[in-house]
Amino acid sequence: MSNGDPILEVSNLASGYGAAQVLLDIDFSMGVEAVAVVGRNGMGKTTLCNTIMGLVPAMDGSIKLSGEELVGKKTYQVAAQGVGYVPQGRRLFPSLSVDEHLQMLAKGTKGRRWTKDAVYELFPRLTERRKVGGAALSGGEQQMLAIGRALLLNAPLIIMDEPSEGLAPAIVDQLIETCHTLVGEGHAILLVEQNLSVATAVADRQLIMVSGRIETEMSAAELMSDADAQRRYLGVDSLEEGAA
Repeated sequence: MSNGDPILEVSNLASGYGAAQVLLDIDFSMGVEAVAVVGRNGMGKTTLCNTIMGLVPAMDGSIKLSGEELVGKKTYQVAAQGVGYVPQGRRLFPSLSVDEHLQMLAKGTKGRRWTKDAVYELFPRLTERRKVGGAALSGGEQQMLAIGRALLLNAPLIIMDEPSEGLAPAIVDQLIETCHTLVGEGHAILLVEQNLSVATAVADRQLIMVSGRIETEMSAAELMSDADAQRRYLGVDSLEEGAA
């Protein structure tokens, strides 16, 4: 179930690479809320993100953003329709500085919640590194920049694929707080996270993927208290091990 009117509706979605099908009959919807997608490596979580973004073509099914179909649209059209994306691997331009990355998306943000200045306020480290090229940033700095770049779209839906990867604990706490703030401001957040403590801190709804399907949905409290589910679905012996 989703909260309020659906922002994202995924129905009977199938996709993959060439003849290899990865996603099988994915069904879920979400409103103004955070929803986490968790599961072992290789279960199709990143493929789901890339299919929503149009980076991987859908073989079947539907993806609707506020009632408008996304299937068949190019990635830039999906972004323009209102989807921000923090991809796994960051996908930055090595030769562009931090400021140049942000400036590309800063046009038209004046008067909106997320501007270039707001991103620098969120991540002061980026202010210090604003003239540094993407290839010279640390992993954590690259992740901050990828998140900041997505925020500049001021999009109704923000997809984050492993956003806590490479971040120091204090920045992870800031990321969690930012996600809660975004939901409070009316955004939907679809979060893919290997760090179970982050996933459950951000989202109450936990969609558990197994072999390209959403096997079950649990609340954050249910998943945190169910060691058997953590072992069966995530391959960890405890929340602490899963968050390592």
